[in-house]
Amino acid sequence: MVHFSGELLPLVAALVAAGGVAGFMAGLFGIGGGAILVPVLLSVLIPAGVDPSIAMHVSVATSLGVIVPTSLRSFFAHRARGAVDHQLLTSWALAVPAGVMLASWVASWISGDGLKLVFMGIAFMVAMRMLFNRESWRLGDDIPGNPLRTLIGVCIGFFSTLMGIGGGVMTNTFMTLFNRSIHQAVATSSGVGVLISIPGVIGMMIAGWGDPDLPPLSVGYVNLLAVLIIIPLSIAMAPVGAKVAHFMKRRHLEIAFGIFLLVVCARFAYSLL
Repeated sequence: MVHFSGELLPLVAALVAAGGVAGFMAGLFGIGGGAILVPVLLSVLIPAGVDPSIAMHVSVATSLGVIVPTSLRSFFAHRARGAVDHQLLTSWALAVPAGVMLASWVASWISGDGLKLVFMGIAFMVAMRMLFNRESWRLGDDIPGNPLRTLIGVCIGFFSTLMGIGGGVMTNTFMTLFNRSIHQAVATSSGVGVLISIPGVIGMMIAGWGDPDLPPLSVGYVNLLAVLIIIPLSIAMAPVGAKVAHFMKRRHLEIAFGIFLLVVCARFAYSLL
């Protein structure tokens, strides 16, 4: 357990490093959210003294807390440009949060290793998409109707919450495979991030309520100290990463992000041995 006396400073220093690294990498790869933040947070929380049994829970929940303001800001910006598919978003207004709340219940009893396995499984599939994706790949000419659409919304909410991500990669993949433009997919994903992050934060607060091993300034599994430190640092560092990205080709960035995810999967797998 992390105590206020003497041990809070290392935690703050670790969170400062996590915020800067996550922001830079989000800007570099053009993908925000937990796909980057969760492994970065996990790599600094345990050395800072957070109990290993809940470090993954705190990383996932805190990542969702960071996503709330960024997804809201992104959604309103995309909506102002008229790029959001409101019909799809409205059809998921109950399905995605239902998946989120189901995941929050699962998070209340699943182990940290179990969360790592979920993250590894989805991250590996995303890595394969990044490494071998072709824009010509299609599963259909338009997004399917119910009940398949509702089921997909529930799954996106469920797995995104357990990973601590805003659902952008999953939503982008789903929409582009069904003949939607990447611009509309990205815009709509920002709205899905709102549907995931807000109920996700509430659910993870409830799931971790009263855990004796939580780090200081935590409400359930969400560490408010981390959220307050990481948000401004990630916003400040993201443009630096984006500037570096301009010197690289898009395909090279996709490959680099795929390799990054495979490295994360390998590290998580090693930690489970």
